[in-house]
Amino acid sequence: MSKLEMLTPQNSAIALIDYQPAMYQGVQSHDRLVPFNNVQILAKTAKLFKIPTVLTTVAKDSFSGPFMPEVTELFPNHAIIDRTSMNSWLDAGFRKAVAATGRKKFLIAGLWTEACVTFPTLDMLKEGYEIYIPADACGDLSLEAHNRSMDRAVQAGAVPITSAQYVFELQQDWARSETYEGVMDILRAHSPYGIQVRFSKWALGEHASEGGARAAE
Repeated sequence: MSKLEMLTPQNSAIALIDYQPAMYQGVQSHDRLVPFNNVQILAKTAKLFKIPTVLTTVAKDSFSGPFMPEVTELFPNHAIIDRTSMNSWLDAGFRKAVAATGRKKFLIAGLWTEACVTFPTLDMLKEGYEIYIPADACGDLSLEAHNRSMDRAVQAGAVPITSAQYVFELQQDWARSETYEGVMDILRAHSPYGIQVRFSKWALGEHASEGGARAAE
């Protein structure tokens, strides 16, 4: 396993942690719509490329509320692991779900960066996992808290990425027609580039495609 080996649908998995109302209320590092949109990019990408996905909440019924439905509705058959621990790795159900994916390259995204992301990152790195953090899908009590938490995770060996980079890294070639339209749907819904996609389809016709005729078939 190497960090020079790109993420693929065959070698990676993802854990989405604590995208719940109470946790969103504490986010002051970004406009809350930033992680709200970017976690949907991650979730829709995971569904499109059939990436093993772990969903977990903290104190769902007693304090923090349910995982955001924009994500859970994409995975109707997934059990959502509810915990009491800030550190997901302390929860036996989470560890079991991670091991069940059979993957060692793991994306971890969550609210908040300084605890819900950093803590399992450190423990999973010690256990031999390769951790990738889509920083723009995470948020924290302040920009300082988010940035220092990312610094700590990166210094420990985690790899910082962005949500859109994850989409592009899995797609790689616009001519991969089996996922092309799904990627376009994600970009249209959650990125500024979606405006260009809509314009190109309007100006050039629905056959317009970065992948040429092969992706438009």
